[in-house]
Amino acid sequence: MSSKLDQLKTMTTVVADTGDMQAIGTFKPTDCTTNPTLVLKAAQMEQYKHLVDEAITWGRSRNAMTSQVTDRLAVNFGAELTKLVPGRVSTEVDADLSFDTQGSVEKARAIIADYASRGIGRERILIKLASTWEGIRAAEILQKEGIDCNMTLIFSIAQAAACADAGAFLISPFVGRILDWFVKSTGQTYTGETDPGVLSVRGIYSYYKAHDIKTVVMGASFRNLGEIEALAGCDRLTISPQLLAELEKDQGTLTRRLVPAEASASAPARFTLDEKAFRYLFNEDAMATEKLAEGIRLFAKDLGTLREMVSRRLEG
Repeated sequence: MSSKLDQLKTMTTVVADTGDMQAIGTFKPTDCTTNPTLVLKAAQMEQYKHLVDEAITWGRSRNAMTSQVTDRLAVNFGAELTKLVPGRVSTEVDADLSFDTQGSVEKARAIIADYASRGIGRERILIKLASTWEGIRAAEILQKEGIDCNMTLIFSIAQAAACADAGAFLISPFVGRILDWFVKSTGQTYTGETDPGVLSVRGIYSYYKAHDIKTVVMGASFRNLGEIEALAGCDRLTISPQLLAELEKDQGTLTRRLVPAEASASAPARFTLDEKAFRYLFNEDAMATEKLAEGIRLFAKDLGTLREMVSRRLEG
């Protein structure tokens, strides 16, 4: 019997949710995603000191701003990751640009240009943007320029529908963070089948398949194997090294739970969302509203910590 990880790879594209090259080499995912939290963690590991040193040397030689050096560092990690996975690497636009459409577009173009200067084409990269109204508008602009986007911090069907309308390449609905909110607010215990995060992704998947939407659905932010198993068959799943290791050890049978032809039966009619409709529908979802705001704050905090680390090195 093959492992559940091997079985999952036959029905879902497996993506590593990490900046740790060693973990990627171990589990051999197709794609890899990073974010400010993961880059911060990896930047503090001794084995990646050379990537940090290169960014610092580059910054000093150009009298660059701290934010430019942290961008350089993120691309340093991303460039190394492209050597380890055959597919895409996601690099995130600064969280403090989450409500700045033009700033996000300019940052994305700069990231793509840096990759291009290293001989890495845009077909290997996904630009991660927070799924605010402004972030979704940035994705709409970038997609028309041939820059594919990974829309992160998805917690609601409103966000998913708006991202589809914008032509986003991929969305990342956050399973575990939805579960966290419901556990805290209700005090209940959930199984893989009743998990609100799982149900949210299944609903989005059904909506996309029912309306022949090509945007990729990539479940993210998992808390346990039950959530992953309940979404087996989703287009893509991005999974932490810890959970990848658990999947690799488990020799049980993994049943496919999401099948395109069966998913669309219960899907709602397609939404028509202008800015007013989007903001109202999103505001009606207390969980999504709170978790998006919290997610942006957390990523911004870790980005700030990374910038402080870089700033100290630049001055040293």
